[in-house]
Amino acid sequence: MLILCILEQGDSWFGIGSLFFIRHWTFDVRCSMLDVHLFIKGIMPGSKATNHQKRLYRNRVQPTHLVSFTVTVKETDLSICADKALGADARELVFQQRSIIESFIERYPAFLKSLQPWKPPGPAPRIIGDMADAGEKAGVGPMAAVAGAIAEHVGSGLLHRCREVIVENGGDIFLKTEDPVVVGLFAGNSPLSFKFGIRIKPENNPVSLCTSSGTVGHSKSFGKSDAVSVKAKSCPLADAAATAIGNRVGSKKDIKQAMDFGRSITGVTGLVIIIGDEMGAWGDLELVPLGPKKG
Repeated sequence: MLILCILEQGDSWFGIGSLFFIRHWTFDVRCSMLDVHLFIKGIMPGSKATNHQKRLYRNRVQPTHLVSFTVTVKETDLSICADKALGADARELVFQQRSIIESFIERYPAFLKSLQPWKPPGPAPRIIGDMADAGEKAGVGPMAAVAGAIAEHVGSGLLHRCREVIVENGGDIFLKTEDPVVVGLFAGNSPLSFKFGIRIKPENNPVSLCTSSGTVGHSKSFGKSDAVSVKAKSCPLADAAATAIGNRVGSKKDIKQAMDFGRSITGVTGLVIIIGDEMGAWGDLELVPLGPKKG
């Protein structure tokens, strides 16, 4: 799962983790996508991307009004921006949520292994229920939602202590901000990588954007898309849906049927599919072109 965020926080691109920040609009064109399909071919050759790009931009200049920090606990590697320094709080939240998931897996190993929807046999902790519900709606196993679930539960927990937060977990993003946010998509070797973004208005958040890729990263995917990005209120749902939709993209001809499937998932409000030099988009999305990096 791989995505890049671009926030309006400066004239040049800078940031940490998978997060970039831009203060002023420098784009001449805005494309509002609502219940339409858009296909684009042959837009600008791009440079090749490598799997390490997910973490390429950490340790760079910090955003001007948000505090940036990372939290790593076992496989969980979060890049977080908030209006307060909350690294210790975030780490404690990660430990709490991972402990819940790990304990549940010890008791019910099928929760970890199932590639199909799996319902808890009885009452379950909230994060477990969120993952199971997301998997059921998307038609995949509950662990397809784990990264998104951790991002949302950590982000929601931090919002008890701050007003703004962005949590990125391997490309799955939960955010609540007071200013517009543009999320720019990284699609591996596709010439469409970094060429456009999705604008999120503050009145529409908290919101989640999750991306699955069959060509970039280590996450399990049975498809060959360069990127499938899903917008939803629920981060676990966006995560599971991105995986399920991506599994249906074996070639460029699969874009439309995969989008039709994504539209049928309750709770999904927008999606973008990229494979090679072709793209499909649907939903409550405002697409903006991204200019070259400055500085």
